[in-house]
Amino acid sequence: MSNNNSSLLLKNARLIDAGQNLDEKADILLVAGKVAEIGASINSTAATVLDLDGAWVMPGAIDMHVHLREPGFEHKETILTGARAAVAGGFTSIACMANTKPVNDSAAVTRFILEQARLAPAKVLPIAAISKGMQGEELVEMGDLVAAGAVAFSEDGKTVADSKLLRHALEYASLFNKPLLCHCQDNALFANGVIHEGVISAAHGLEGIPTLAEDLDIARTIMLAEYLDVPVHICHVSSKEGVRLIKSAKERGVKVTAEVTPHHLFLDERAVVDLAYGETLDESLKPEQLCYNTATKMSPPLRSAADVSALRQALADGTLDAIATDHAPHEATEKAVEYDLAPFGVVGLETAVALSLRLVQEKVLTPLELSARLSLTPAAILGLDDRGTLAVGKAADLMIIDPELQWIVDPGKFYSKARNTPFTGWQMSGRVIKTIVDGEIVFTL
Repeated sequence: MSNNNSSLLLKNARLIDAGQNLDEKADILLVAGKVAEIGASINSTAATVLDLDGAWVMPGAIDMHVHLREPGFEHKETILTGARAAVAGGFTSIACMANTKPVNDSAAVTRFILEQARLAPAKVLPIAAISKGMQGEELVEMGDLVAAGAVAFSEDGKTVADSKLLRHALEYASLFNKPLLCHCQDNALFANGVIHEGVISAAHGLEGIPTLAEDLDIARTIMLAEYLDVPVHICHVSSKEGVRLIKSAKERGVKVTAEVTPHHLFLDERAVVDLAYGETLDESLKPEQLCYNTATKMSPPLRSAADVSALRQALADGTLDAIATDHAPHEATEKAVEYDLAPFGVVGLETAVALSLRLVQEKVLTPLELSARLSLTPAAILGLDDRGTLAVGKAADLMIIDPELQWIVDPGKFYSKARNTPFTGWQMSGRVIKTIVDGEIVFTL
């Protein structure tokens, strides 16, 4: 991606980097795709100079959980459109899940993804399936997949129900020093549910999904990792009890990490009905507009307000290690159906960083903690030791943020092919204005 002769000098920036515990005004020089120097007043006649006038410079966000849909579902998203959405949102690296068609369960599919990503503005990291065809019956050839470029293994969207198979997957993945990213869900308890089992599901007659469906499988997964003394990562935690299980495991020394999505941090089960959420209540809405909002349908579902509160606290204290989007694009007509029939999933790449800045504004996270949750820790979990920090010698992957910029979420302006966001019309304060990958500006607002 980088031009070996290129150099870029960013002056008068607020550098925020958890990797160096750095939060100060300084200049940063990028040369040949790497961070070359950080200092109070850098002069470089060879460099292109940008005066940032106090804008924030942070390591590029790393999303360890996206669905790019290619191969097989290119009508929803492609690797190129997903990568464009990523850099528009400040993400410089994105790890894509295996539930494509064909499933990424072979070296050939992994290599195809990497080939398609050659022209993408973001770095695309393939996550391979755990089992062949994601059928939960036979392990993939992990060694072949790692050699082809897989950075992790996951059955996201499904759960490995066979505990013996999951055990072997954890053992083999650890041999290759690659993480297993687990979508924790008891399928029998999940059943035909469409929203959280609670007040809203009861009042509106929608099939509920109990938190127990998630919590039971988090407990099983943690127990297996603890027994084997190997690492495991829990995807998109949504429940208060799940948080408690992870916190307790960490206190015992279990090698468990976990992520949370912005939608689970900002919305609860009330968002399923349009009028029940949003920043202002519009009394002029007509009755036909008071419909169920299928952009709020995701798995795991939006939980109770108490669960949201627990997730925020867990993100603040480090029980939850990373913010990930679970970017799950769908074609518009797929969501324009009854709530029961709509597919699970929301897009998130173009709103996640702005929503995360709200967590700073609301004093949930400090700017340094935000840098850790978006960049440093995801890089560590995925074993990406060349990025996630602005340290000298690391990849010049970074995002430039105007923390005061006011804007309104308009899915019609998304770079993603998909529009299924629950945040349409939200007023945001703070936005990524430039994204740099390997020292090259790949996005400018």
